[in-house]
Amino acid sequence: MAPVAMRLAAQSLSDAQPVPFWLEDPGKPGALPALTGTEKTDLLVVGGGYSGLWTALLAKERDPSRDVVLIEGREVGWAASGRNGGFCAASLTHGFGNGLARWPGELSKLERLGERNLDGIEEAVARYGFDCEFERTGEIDVATEPYQVEELTEVYEELDRLGLADGVELLDRDAVRAEVDSPTFLGGMWDKRGVAMLHPAKLAWGLKQACLDLGVRIYENTPGLRMVSVGAGMGVHTPYGKVLAGRVALGTNVFPSLVKRVRPYTVPVYDYALVTEPLSPEQLASIGWKNRQGLGDSANQFHYFRITADHRILWGGYDAIYRYGGKVQAEMDHRPETYLKLAEHFFRCFPQLEGLRFSHAWGGAIDTCSRFSAFFGTAHQGKVAYAAGFTGLGVGATRFGGDVMLDLLAGERTERTDLEMVRSKPLPFPPEPVAWAGIGITKWSLARADENGGRRNLWLKTMDKLGLGFDS
Repeated sequence: MAPVAMRLAAQSLSDAQPVPFWLEDPGKPGALPALTGTEKTDLLVVGGGYSGLWTALLAKERDPSRDVVLIEGREVGWAASGRNGGFCAASLTHGFGNGLARWPGELSKLERLGERNLDGIEEAVARYGFDCEFERTGEIDVATEPYQVEELTEVYEELDRLGLADGVELLDRDAVRAEVDSPTFLGGMWDKRGVAMLHPAKLAWGLKQACLDLGVRIYENTPGLRMVSVGAGMGVHTPYGKVLAGRVALGTNVFPSLVKRVRPYTVPVYDYALVTEPLSPEQLASIGWKNRQGLGDSANQFHYFRITADHRILWGGYDAIYRYGGKVQAEMDHRPETYLKLAEHFFRCFPQLEGLRFSHAWGGAIDTCSRFSAFFGTAHQGKVAYAAGFTGLGVGATRFGGDVMLDLLAGERTERTDLEMVRSKPLPFPPEPVAWAGIGITKWSLARADENGGRRNLWLKTMDKLGLGFDS
């Protein structure tokens, strides 16, 4: 980083508060009491992020008479569900390319189910009146290197060949800069219906209230510590009590699963984001962005960015940090060297915004798995179901995961449970020190590919053949 660019980036961060922008909202609800004593219920949901909240809500919608309890280790939405960029995608497969590589025979069905799932989220937002700033404006994948223009063109042509290009538009340099003006943009592909923008914490809080209104009993500051079989059901011990349940749905994602054999399938990868102060009308006019789409560049080390309801820009991504040992650690929630790097990249993308300052900077852990998209399963003779490994695309896909868990717990064969994606597992990550070394080599190789026209080295080609990967 040049000294002048570094100095300007550092100055832009001088007032940034080290807290998630979304969680500072004055509408944040108060915490509910912790569980004390013994509760009995038909269904226990462990985890108060999107995965658990959607599962609890869908369970009550399927059967209003079902008794449902949800426990959350801290407060609803405090972790990934309140720290993400607010991109709610229809894709269940971490994008078209990943889905095509892994489940080509099911891709049309997966795309249809994903679109139906996003429609279901939009309907729930309207039905329950979630004040979560939901805007189905789509997302533009932006090319910032010539080889990325070629890759986006190839993806579009494959979408068109499969009859999946409806609502997708390929943009040349002038067209993409007419939407959002950056001198770094060389082209783009705009998925106009497949992604919505929203306020992620408000979505979590809206789901919390909807669950309460339907009779779900929610206990916060109540982590699940241990799970055991108890007769025909399950028992989950908490710090001050326990829950006896006929069935259990685990929505703990990046946190250690109560089913220990599931733990090697995910690792925590830390992602970071900045939010600017509100842009003035003149600053907004200098970049355009009238249609409020989400954007993401097409590099391996990618950025994602979007406009908030009050005209700030959220700018995140690029660094994906894994710490030796693979533990979720609070001290990893902040990383000044990444904030500085992100700020410098921001002004390279939008030089016309020089002088703009960042108001918030934060990080959080993503539950990454080796195939980049969720996996599912059951334990304890079908009395427990889990979904995990959403790898940064959980804002939308967790609702689908909740439906899958409820199908599995009911022992039902459905269109969802018949999917190879649901019936198969990713390859687990190896134990340390192999995981740390392998992830390190992979990150280095991905950075090299970005510098060398997208050309993947032997290590990445081997990983591709094995179905292994690393992403956030």
